[in-house]
Amino acid sequence: MVDFGGWDMPVEYSGLVAEHLAVRRSVGLFDVSHMGEIEIAGPQALDLVELATSNRAANLQDGQAQYSGLLNERGGFIDDLLVHRFSDERFFLCVNAGNQEADFEQIQSLNQSPGADAQFVSDRYAQIAIQGPKGLATLQKLTDTPLGDIRYYWFTEGKVSGAPAIIARTGYTGEHGFEIYVAPDEAERLWSELLRAGAEYDILPCGLGCRNTLRLEAAMALHGHEISEDITPLEAGLGWIVKPNKGDFVGRDALLKQKQDGVPRKLVGFEMRGRGIARDGYHVMKGDEQIGFVTSGSPAPFLDKNIGMALLQIDAAKSGGMIDIQVRTRGVEAEIVPLPFYSRKKD
Repeated sequence: MVDFGGWDMPVEYSGLVAEHLAVRRSVGLFDVSHMGEIEIAGPQALDLVELATSNRAANLQDGQAQYSGLLNERGGFIDDLLVHRFSDERFFLCVNAGNQEADFEQIQSLNQSPGADAQFVSDRYAQIAIQGPKGLATLQKLTDTPLGDIRYYWFTEGKVSGAPAIIARTGYTGEHGFEIYVAPDEAERLWSELLRAGAEYDILPCGLGCRNTLRLEAAMALHGHEISEDITPLEAGLGWIVKPNKGDFVGRDALLKQKQDGVPRKLVGFEMRGRGIARDGYHVMKGDEQIGFVTSGSPAPFLDKNIGMALLQIDAAKSGGMIDIQVRTRGVEAEIVPLPFYSRKKD
């Protein structure tokens, strides 16, 4: 157990590798109640979401979710988040645990309209993630909601074992699965029932350790690593969540200028070719010159190789190029490879 954003969180239950492989091959269960929730409602709710976030929320249909950025004026990430649209007058935002208060303050500071009401509602929700190929079969035992009808990055309201829930087909593992939002006093019961429902599929409870290795294999960004207040979406390979043509939003001018001038650095993936494991913060070298740093690095349990992501000077960020990772006192050779490292099989 470790402190994580003020929460007492499990790093692992039965072992990081076993939990990681359970998610890739069958199903794993995550308590992610530390995540924050913000609701925005009212006639001008959409206007506030559009101003606060980088993606185009107006493109969403009712029951659809999108990945987006809450940016500062420099174009860096205050946070990344999921925007869920119930209607053009009601939006539900899922944000990161360590940033949730800052996120809410940012949204409140932008809200100049009496037609939009933003509320910090994290204490109203627990969140449980059911992830992996057998996630649907596990969760379906506890709900009458036809889960197969929910497309990736869509959601609905229903009941899970009698408890009212938001059921979203989202996740942070690179697998299909679901994230359910329920009242906190229902969480412990549902956790136990989900473990029983998934027993025939050898479900495992999963901790922060494999959550990190799973998202790394799938090349999903982690705030404070691949994205931060000093790293923009364009540098992090997330230009697709930036929609400057939608109108004004925080960070738009800085991103337009960076796009015009060209990004000075770029996020890349790499595989270690020499013996060694890259760790977060290690220097990336080309000869005697430091050309960047490792944002995330780890063994990849499913792929059975040592991988990582790094933010490099743009002229050194070419796929197939060779780099050296400074592992303690020695350089270890690595090759720049396309992202993601892992993609699940399509349904």
